[in-house]
Amino acid sequence: MSSSRPRSAVSTEEQLSVIDALIAQPFPDRPGRSETWRGWGGPGYHVAVLRQSRDFWNPPGPEVFTAAEEEMEADLGALVAVLAGRWGGPTEVDLWPLLGLDDPDCQDTEEPPEPLASLCMVAGSLQLWQVPSAGRWLGLTIGQVDREFPYELLATVADTSTLPK
Repeated sequence: MSSSRPRSAVSTEEQLSVIDALIAQPFPDRPGRSETWRGWGGPGYHVAVLRQSRDFWNPPGPEVFTAAEEEMEADLGALVAVLAGRWGGPTEVDLWPLLGLDDPDCQDTEEPPEPLASLCMVAGSLQLWQVPSAGRWLGLTIGQVDREFPYELLATVADTSTLPK
């Protein structure tokens, strides 16, 4: 995740504006990961933090986790509804198998391309659309680096060559 805390896009309209900007924005040319205005990117992809919960270093109780997760899920649901109106329903991609950890020969498993490699480390699934006019895909997920860190609503835009097979 990004080391600096991005400002959350609170409303669905603001989150959609960020998504539309990512779809139109050129990808970074430089190899490796580059910090961007809302997250990070690299050749062929952008990842933006649309919304971020509080961190959980000193939570008052389990209800705080539940409330934060429910807020993120509500935001994700609102975005999915709007984007389904644009492009139809999303495809749900299970990210866990991309790591190859359930494969007995996992040492021989190729690491998925970015941004999927990063997303696999923080989330279990991805709501995915192919953006017809852009030759790109858009994915939405809720991720968390570790239980003390905030939940993040993530939008990913990437070249179709990075789609899982």
